[in-house]
Amino acid sequence: MNLRPLMLATALGLGLSAHAADWQADASASTLNFSATAEGQAFTGTFKEFSPAIRFDPADLSSARFEVKIALASADSENAERDETLQGSDFFATRTFPQASYTATTFRDLGNGKFTADGTLTLRGVEKPVTLEFSWTQDGNHATLDGRTTLNRLDFDVGGGDWADASTIAHEVSVTTTLKLSAE
Repeated sequence: MNLRPLMLATALGLGLSAHAADWQADASASTLNFSATAEGQAFTGTFKEFSPAIRFDPADLSSARFEVKIALASADSENAERDETLQGSDFFATRTFPQASYTATTFRDLGNGKFTADGTLTLRGVEKPVTLEFSWTQDGNHATLDGRTTLNRLDFDVGGGDWADASTIAHEVSVTTTLKLSAE
């Protein structure tokens, strides 16, 4: 019996299965936002440039992986003075650290289309564990991921020194994302 055709069919089947779990984000419909409080005033912003690489299948969490690269200079809070401060050495230090990244390889199913991704955020050269809670809805080759987490900015040396006082700028920063995805 010639096993070659069977092995080829099996290999192709595995390739299609892995391929089906890779997702491409629609940059024009996807968002990565942040919100915080400075001097008692809540503000929001968005990272206009980020690139997610998503491998996700709710039925196979062991092969799931998220990789997101974030261009820190693309932060836009609709306030030129605040955005300039965010780019500076006290905050994102974009000349030294132009990019942040998040990589997750451990996932948990919370039920009802809700999951967690346990990963590592690298920001300003500091790596810390970060858990992203997210919902996943899928309709054929299209999916939407809605996620959120809260970070302590001081864990990443963002806004230390004169800015470290929580009464000036809250330590907690909320991060939310909506990714509109298509199967590759």
